[in-house]
Amino acid sequence: MTLQELRYIVALADTGHFGKAAEACFISQSTLSTQIKKLEDFLGVVLFDRSLKQVTLTAVGREIVASARLILDEANRIRELARQTDDPMERTVNLGVIPTLGPYYLPHVLKQLHRIYPKLRLLLREEMTPHVLTHIADGKLDAGLLALPVDDANLDVVPLFKEPFLAAVPAKHKLASNTTIKIKELAKAGLLLLEEGHCLRDHALEACHLDGMQNEEVSATSLETLRQMVGMGLGVTLIPVLASGGTTAITQVALRRLADPGASRTIGLVWRKRSPLAATMEQLAKTLKDSLPPHTLAIP
Repeated sequence: MTLQELRYIVALADTGHFGKAAEACFISQSTLSTQIKKLEDFLGVVLFDRSLKQVTLTAVGREIVASARLILDEANRIRELARQTDDPMERTVNLGVIPTLGPYYLPHVLKQLHRIYPKLRLLLREEMTPHVLTHIADGKLDAGLLALPVDDANLDVVPLFKEPFLAAVPAKHKLASNTTIKIKELAKAGLLLLEEGHCLRDHALEACHLDGMQNEEVSATSLETLRQMVGMGLGVTLIPVLASGGTTAITQVALRRLADPGASRTIGLVWRKRSPLAATMEQLAKTLKDSLPPHTLAIP
């Protein structure tokens, strides 16, 4: 049993398709099939059910692939430890970031990070929270910039800052004449939300003290679409303060402070425990905490 064979079964488990797994492993499909069958013969068990259209793991296969992931993670950790230089900020970091944060936060920090750490290379991947967490777990990402809380005992989590919400209402709406708007007023004025899967949707519902939206007619796929919908007079919404400078429908949308203290979300940096890049992540988190974006709140 070799590390390469473990990589093959993990790839097949992830793709559910011999051709796609072979392509991901840069080998032929016949080679992949032969190597996996060889491993099954060695172990004396069947790892995959090949009778279905999509290849699926057997019960014992699920347990073995889970262990294979841990072994491969430790092997990667050994390689990274061997590659480390005296400077933990002289490396490449694969960083995931949620769509409601990346376009508005990264322009603030990337230039500064490059100035402070010229040898740090950030490879960015914009995805929703569940996908970022999945890719951190399988090693495709080293860390993630996410809205907290993140409930995962396998992750180290460092809160970076609090990002207040603003009320976004149509410019001609009666609430637009207020200097501040109460959450309960916003919740009764036709609250628009992002579609299911965006953590900002849940944070908005929590800020408005709502358990969920019943019979919701429309939802948006992005913050900019949400802003356009408000500008068209379809309803009102909550906008994170860093996204308040977007260019879409600005003249048709009035942004107002919320009268309710604490209406905000917490942004944090997360990474795998025992990661070989732990020193890099800790230094990166410290720098990000010290580089507070405008209109956000520091976390002690």
